[in-house]
Amino acid sequence: LVARVRHDQDLEALDPEQNAAFSDHYLNFPFDLSRVMSLLTANITDTIPMALLDRMELIQLSGYTEEEKLQIARTHLIPRQVRENGLKPKQITFSDGALRQIIGEYTSEAGVRNLEREIGNLCRKVARRIAEGKRKPAHVSRQTLPKYLGAAKFIPEMDQEESQIG
Repeated sequence: LVARVRHDQDLEALDPEQNAAFSDHYLNFPFDLSRVMSLLTANITDTIPMALLDRMELIQLSGYTEEEKLQIARTHLIPRQVRENGLKPKQITFSDGALRQIIGEYTSEAGVRNLEREIGNLCRKVARRIAEGKRKPAHVSRQTLPKYLGAAKFIPEMDQEESQIG
């Protein structure tokens, strides 16, 4: 349809009064879009042109819970990163505590993109260690996590002993 809204004329595809005879500017061919529903996704709305935002019905979805992220990591992210980094599943294991710590202290997001990046980072470090001749399987736990990822990037607010100013 309209991949990027650059001008107000691109918005005619979304206007019910005009979209029955919408003419594509690239193909120069008319389309009937009167029965088409457009779905758009965005992480933020600040960059959406106001003319387009006025025509949209916003549905805000909350992010994954910690438990959902843990399950996504176990069933999808870890197997994919293990495979992509040339490891065998027996060569690296993760404790639930380590995964929860990565979720809470190394990523700060509603989704799982950074979680996958951190898991990939861990897998690459283990793969390098194996390539250097250290054959012992790696078990990533809460205690060994800082060795692989360094100091925590985020401090969970609820774990702070007292309120912080600012």
